[in-house]
Amino acid sequence: MRSLRLALGALLAIALIGSGAALPAVAAADGFPLPLPTSPAGDPPGANDWNCQPTAQRPSPVILVHGTFGDRKNLLENLSKGIKAAGFCVFSLDYGNRGTGDIVASAKTLKAYVARVRTATGAAKVSLVGHSQGGMMPRYYIKFLGGATVVDDLVGIAPSNHGTDQIGQLAPLMGVVGPILDLVCRACSQQATDSPFLQRLNAGDETPGTVSYTQITTRHDEVVVPHTSGYLAAGPRTTNLTLQNACPRELAEHVLIPLSRPAVSWTLDALTHEGPARSSYKPAC
Repeated sequence: MRSLRLALGALLAIALIGSGAALPAVAAADGFPLPLPTSPAGDPPGANDWNCQPTAQRPSPVILVHGTFGDRKNLLENLSKGIKAAGFCVFSLDYGNRGTGDIVASAKTLKAYVARVRTATGAAKVSLVGHSQGGMMPRYYIKFLGGATVVDDLVGIAPSNHGTDQIGQLAPLMGVVGPILDLVCRACSQQATDSPFLQRLNAGDETPGTVSYTQITTRHDEVVVPHTSGYLAAGPRTTNLTLQNACPRELAEHVLIPLSRPAVSWTLDALTHEGPARSSYKPAC
């Protein structure tokens, strides 16, 4: 039993490291930290100005979507500043008890938030930029909850599109560990490689609608393993990118990738022209 508790503790540590957020926590009886239901962090720079009006040049507001154990601010500051400076209205939400809850429920929260942003701004469409689970979860909204008609771009930064072997390695123990993991972090077990949730999400067309899909990964990712599980099926509206292919000395891993210059640069490239980020584009290193 001790080994099972250590395994689960290590798994949760991976998720916590992956978020990079400074979490206030309460301790459960078994000593595992549980995230508080609300974010104390405030808004990222320039985000959530509900009086912001899109321009003809930047008609689609951009919504930032945090990862598991994250919140609407931490790790998203550089993205928010860069996107705002490029002339976009920027918004950022909290969802799913710091992204630990059922991903389907989180996608419904995102749907409601998109509707709120569109009502406030009068925009026909929005673009979504998400880190980790935040790069994958919007695909459920797009595929199953009507998002395909109102999303222009989806940029996933170290997205868990096909899950992570870090959780999948516990498969032999999931009969015991699984119920505990679901209690603490339902979204963690849903992001295991080949989980039932991901099998349904990835069945058939991985990139539905007319959405432009950009995936940005890092070879140093210690959470989404292998990093190529963040890629989506090739297509005319899909670009799969890895930091080190353009910037060989880039050391950003799962925590730092949304703060990295090339990730922000590629995101802006995706948002400022038709289609996904260009594979030929040279980002700032």
